[in-house]
Amino acid sequence: MSPQLALLVNPAARGGRTLRMLEPVARRLRAGGAELSMIVGDDATDALERACTAVAERPDALVAFGGDGLVHLAVQAVAGTGVPLGIIPAGTGNDIAAALGVPCADPLAAARAVLRMKSRLVDAARIVAGPADELFAGVVCCGFDSRVNERANERANRRTWPPGMARYLVATAQELRSFRPIPFRVTFDGGEVLEREVMLVAVANTRSYGAGMRVCPGALPDDGLLDVVVLDAVSKAEFVRVFPRVYRGSHVTHPAVSVRRVRSVRLEAAGVVAYADGERIGPAPVECEVRPGALRVIV
Repeated sequence: MSPQLALLVNPAARGGRTLRMLEPVARRLRAGGAELSMIVGDDATDALERACTAVAERPDALVAFGGDGLVHLAVQAVAGTGVPLGIIPAGTGNDIAAALGVPCADPLAAARAVLRMKSRLVDAARIVAGPADELFAGVVCCGFDSRVNERANERANRRTWPPGMARYLVATAQELRSFRPIPFRVTFDGGEVLEREVMLVAVANTRSYGAGMRVCPGALPDDGLLDVVVLDAVSKAEFVRVFPRVYRGSHVTHPAVSVRRVRSVRLEAAGVVAYADGERIGPAPVECEVRPGALRVIV
């Protein structure tokens, strides 16, 4: 039988530049025998409602054509339903797809992987922050990195230069000038408590965020655990020296970095907003809890 695929599209991915790949991808899926229904929302809320409606009709898969933000939205629709999630990476950052072994450099290769319909169970995690109660598949960031996200989003909302990833580089430089270590209280599995000033805390189901920054290089999406990386307070000079190592994942050997594997974690800090899968979630306190095997993904 021909697979029935609901194709969830983010028309704004990479500033709309990836739309030119949508037709070749759709053509490849149809050539492989798939029957497609296209989902394009007016905004994120509308897109999620449409995706949930599509999933309720039990397609063979919900396929996200976009980046980590769209995958995050799709996770809300499919988690716990048994409907597989397919990913065709078409965003600025495709870290979740990369962690799952989805071809990220070639959307047509990802489309071929979808047509094979080979799937596996992986974990998701619940995050509660302020009024938000969502699931995530990748990484939650709190601290320096989430403040960079806040700055970059402010620039994007004002439509000021520069565009794309360059905006995050500018935001990083700006935040570094004013940043001070943040007092955190971190509770692991409802027991062990860590209280100290830190630069950032990352809670990870997969290894990377920010288009390849391996903040939690040992994180596995199917081990029933979350990796929590804490970078203690260091001088700005040391931070500038250590932080670039995140692209190789070698920062975890630094004495100021600790890694724990847990089923749940609570983060408390004043003036900190959590981001999950690159999406703004809400202010601390933040609670995260793993949901083993909550997602079936096409790989």
